[in-house]
Amino acid sequence: MVAWDGTVVLRTDRLTLRTFTRDDLPAYHALNADPEVYRWLSGSPLSREHSDAIAAWANERWETEQLGLLAVARTSDQQFVGMCGLHHQESAPDEVEIAWRLASQHWGQGYATEAATAWAAYGFDELHLPRLISMTDHDNVRSRAVMERLGMAFDHEALVVDEGLEFEAVVYVLTADRWRDRQDRNADRR
Repeated sequence: MVAWDGTVVLRTDRLTLRTFTRDDLPAYHALNADPEVYRWLSGSPLSREHSDAIAAWANERWETEQLGLLAVARTSDQQFVGMCGLHHQESAPDEVEIAWRLASQHWGQGYATEAATAWAAYGFDELHLPRLISMTDHDNVRSRAVMERLGMAFDHEALVVDEGLEFEAVVYVLTADRWRDRQDRNADRR
């Protein structure tokens, strides 16, 4: 049985990264039904049932693997803004992908980069992963910009399968060594 308890996993200056609660589900479905968001998914809005199933899957992944595409909420008011986290994408099951999906009204505020940075630190510092990948549609310039702000570099193009749907994607990579070098340089600037 899925726990919908909102377990806090990570915090940033502005965000709380946690498991989903039942109260998140309507906002998560609205995000997944937003034309600005779903054009980067399968091109079709997700049903409420499908959206809820993804949230349940994410919570289960956290319980079993300490991975998952979990809820992102603003710490100041606990408003749900989207999801972010680490998971095994079916087209690259031996890799760990860092991914995010935010409601379009929250784009352009740095939330995706802030949440993804926290998850990258978790992946490298806590899970001791050697590298992370991230995949997106070639034309998704916003997600590609987040990848580049994380220090990821373009690696290759691939045909990605996600829940039975195929799409052409670009794959970016960030190694643990590159991550640590960037963290050291950023610390030296402070």
